[in-house]
Amino acid sequence: MPHEVLPPDPFADDPNDPAREFAALDEPAAEPMSPEERSELLADLSDLTVYQALLEPRGVRGIVVDCGECEQPHYHDWHLLRASLEQLLADGHMRPHEPAFDPNPALYVTWDYCRGFADGITATENAH
Repeated sequence: MPHEVLPPDPFADDPNDPAREFAALDEPAAEPMSPEERSELLADLSDLTVYQALLEPRGVRGIVVDCGECEQPHYHDWHLLRASLEQLLADGHMRPHEPAFDPNPALYVTWDYCRGFADGITATENAH
């Protein structure tokens, strides 16, 4: 149902909204990010920009990450991974997202592959 068809929330902007207690249960408080973690995250975002610029024109859609929790590969398109990392930077945590629908594993590479590819391009350019 479209949002505009629903009646207005009677507790909108109410600091005593009883639903706030439920919302607090949904998301545990994130531990503050250390300066080192923040620096690493900013470096990851910078690296991601380089990797996308190098690999997207070659048909790579994004990065695959092996999940330690479910032991399944997670396929992240470039924009989804960037949004997740930016959210982690801003909020201290990432919200769950829908997995990619029927991804083609051949179109995704690992973070290590990206790093090696970028290093190879840099080495080749520096050799000439």
